[in-house]
Amino acid sequence: MQQQMTAGSFVYLDNSSTTKPCLEAVQAVLHSMEENWGNPSSLHSLGFQAERAVEDARQAVADALSCRSEEILFVSGGTEGNNLAILGAAYARKKQGTHLVTSAIEHPAVLHVMQYLEKEGFSVTYLRPDAQGRISARQVWEAVTPETILVSLMAVNNETGVLLPLEAASQAIREKKAPALFHVDAVQAFGKIPLKPESEGIDLLTLSGHKIHGPKGIGALYIRRGVHLAPRIFGGAQEKGKRPGTEGTPLIAGLGAAVRALPLLAAEEKRIREINLHLRRRLANLPEVTLLSPEDALPYILNLSAGQVSAETMLHFLSSKGIFVSSGSACAKGKTSHVLKAMGVPAKQIASALRVSFSRMNTIEDADRFADALEEGLHRLVRRR
Repeated sequence: MQQQMTAGSFVYLDNSSTTKPCLEAVQAVLHSMEENWGNPSSLHSLGFQAERAVEDARQAVADALSCRSEEILFVSGGTEGNNLAILGAAYARKKQGTHLVTSAIEHPAVLHVMQYLEKEGFSVTYLRPDAQGRISARQVWEAVTPETILVSLMAVNNETGVLLPLEAASQAIREKKAPALFHVDAVQAFGKIPLKPESEGIDLLTLSGHKIHGPKGIGALYIRRGVHLAPRIFGGAQEKGKRPGTEGTPLIAGLGAAVRALPLLAAEEKRIREINLHLRRRLANLPEVTLLSPEDALPYILNLSAGQVSAETMLHFLSSKGIFVSSGSACAKGKTSHVLKAMGVPAKQIASALRVSFSRMNTIEDADRFADALEEGLHRLVRRR
């Protein structure tokens, strides 16, 4: 039987894939399952108590986004939220046009939906990144037309940490008088950078619980008041009929607790940036390593190429040392990164690319342990080759 690792015996640096649930979230889930297990739609005291827990969590998410609680819809996570936002917006506004705008570096939960809509008769403009992975404001401006009905951009790229020009997208829609809704995939941004969709011209915004030390299987979709989405699921009146089915109260409570436990964003980003810069300095001493995330990327993510050693081989070596990182998006299941490919990164560097991603549970010592193990792996594995 494989020996289970204890806390402190390993370094977890794969937080963009998922995060360890915080104590507050775990306690909220357990309390809901053991004490507050009524159906939120039931018209008795147990139901009212469960409904109160759901609404408290909804208010916590709304407060974090500086929006109204009625603008928050609970979903199962980022993938469902993105699907509901994009499909719901596209079909709701189809009479006004069929043109959509997104980027070539979006998560598959966006790209695959866009590809589906192309088969349904919609036209999609895919913005291509530069060699640093950036999408420019000018690209967004030129892509939006008076016939555009939806712009969907991620706030932060999940593989490189690059921030996308959200303000430019909102401005382009407004100034070109396009009937477009603006959707933001904020799965990698929520809890890390300030997000105020109403003041930023964002109509739809997706977030996920397990990226902020909450439980898996729960997320939220912000829908600006007055925006209509064509429903994709039918069967009940829950969540205003847009996402019917009995509410998953334990997961919702866990999400609310995780949101309330978020640290002050500016202070935490400063601390994470120090860890990121420290690791960058360590890696600069390894000539085999090429950094693929630009310096102005969100510091929670650092993508790098491990030279001649394939990502899979290096991941196994690092894992044997108790160091856990990833080779890209967990949803890609080991496939070649479409993000790095779109950036024009050479195939050999893509094949050896690793993603290090931090959370509030990481320290500079974790970065040092990773750098030490990576250096050892490069020496041993290259020599073996």
